[in-house]
Amino acid sequence: MQKVSIFKNQKILSTFLNREVVFDIVLPPNYENLSNLKVLYMNDGQDFDSLQIEKTLNDLYGSHSIDNFVFVGLHTNENRLKEYGTASIPDYKNRGNMAGEYRNFILTEFFPFIIANYKTSSLSRDNYFCGFSLGGLSAMDLVWGNPDYFSKVGVFSGSFWWRKKAYEDGYDDHNDRIMHVLVRNGNFNVGQKFWFECGTNDEKDDRNGNGIIDSIDDTLDLIKELEAKGYKNGEDVTYVEIKGGEHNQQTWSEAMPLFLKWLLPK
Repeated sequence: MQKVSIFKNQKILSTFLNREVVFDIVLPPNYENLSNLKVLYMNDGQDFDSLQIEKTLNDLYGSHSIDNFVFVGLHTNENRLKEYGTASIPDYKNRGNMAGEYRNFILTEFFPFIIANYKTSSLSRDNYFCGFSLGGLSAMDLVWGNPDYFSKVGVFSGSFWWRKKAYEDGYDDHNDRIMHVLVRNGNFNVGQKFWFECGTNDEKDDRNGNGIIDSIDDTLDLIKELEAKGYKNGEDVTYVEIKGGEHNQQTWSEAMPLFLKWLLPK
């Protein structure tokens, strides 16, 4: 059985981020005979090994479960809390204050670089993003805000609590969760699809005391915002809840095959 080809620790210099960005590339079997490939970009690419990406891809290709695509894992660094977030606005602690620069790096430096150097498609319908926790929020923001570039997103335990106000400053669920407001004020984009995963043991916090942990509550509320825009649950929006699933790479690696089979069905 042919296996994937992995090229780790590639580098590109970003003017926007003022640093060298490290990334890993995984090419599908028989890459040399393929063209116009779909691309999945992933935040927190430094977790490649702990997420068992290589094994997952080889297993899925081996069982003919997914279509051919190029995997790109973008490493982050000590600026993670600055670069990941929502590009239009930082949170109440000014976290994510470089998310706009990260978006600019992705769209104007990295996206063209991948197209120029690999046999990939430039069409939004063939380009996707995914991420975990804060990286999942970043992935959602990048896809939602840039429909000309990306059409599908996978969010594992997304940090959708991301908020404009501290609890003690009059925080309100409806008005102060940033991603929810961005979706509410945004537009329906034909062709966009969303996949969300939460684990029942993602956390213990339950700020409104309704018996549902915030991670799940915030995700389900975001899905309601998407539905209000016209996206259909079960068709445009998929939600996976893992019983006993935790906020860690082990759970996310277990969910990864489900996501990839949804994203790239054979």
